[in-house]
Amino acid sequence: MGHEQVTIQTKDGACATHVLTPDGSGPWPAVIIYMDALAIRPTLVEMAARLSRGGYVVLLPDLFYRFGRYAPLDPKVVFAGDFRAVVGPMMASTDNHKAAEDSEALLAYLDSRSDVAGPKIGVVGFCMGGGMALTVAGTFPDRVAAVASFHGGNLATDAKTSPHLLASTIEAEVYVAAADQDGSYPPEMAARFEEALDEAGVTYRAETYEGSAHGWMKPDFAIYDEAAAERGWREMLALFDRTLR
Repeated sequence: MGHEQVTIQTKDGACATHVLTPDGSGPWPAVIIYMDALAIRPTLVEMAARLSRGGYVVLLPDLFYRFGRYAPLDPKVVFAGDFRAVVGPMMASTDNHKAAEDSEALLAYLDSRSDVAGPKIGVVGFCMGGGMALTVAGTFPDRVAAVASFHGGNLATDAKTSPHLLASTIEAEVYVAAADQDGSYPPEMAARFEEALDEAGVTYRAETYEGSAHGWMKPDFAIYDEAAAERGWREMLALFDRTLR
């Protein structure tokens, strides 16, 4: 498997990006991963590598590039301290709309690679990245064929950056996986989001992972749920295989 680190120039600066490719000559379909609030760290790179081994060129961009340089965060240390004090300033440097703006440059980079079978791609986001991935799908409907959100929060709020506001422009197939105990995505918000998808005629499937907590997909989180995570991986790979191959 190939792994390189590149710098992609966006409108707002230089976005460091991991690029992972399967063994062989390709071309392969591409997937962009939108990170969680704990930022780029070994676990995310390992998850990108696993997805790449499934037969995809995978981009893992550091969407906190506007914040500046930072050392990789250890979730155990961050969660044991003042989470908001550490992560809050980093999260404030981006949002769903900024991630969509960054994605214009990410898509252009994919278009420049001869090993990418395009133009349709998949996107997946975790936690903070779930809303970003859905926003990207609504912003680039001609490019995004599939989008998955795992324990994504704030998907249907009154904010102008709320992903549900773009439901009418989403053409991708959507998979939304929620935790049954998640203050950032309570049942009433899930109902609001799904209502928006229904009204827009979006092809989607929304599931609640019973007994799983927000962040269950991340092996470096204390609440990691291996059985639920493997279920999530099966759903994600099936979605991408179905829509991108």
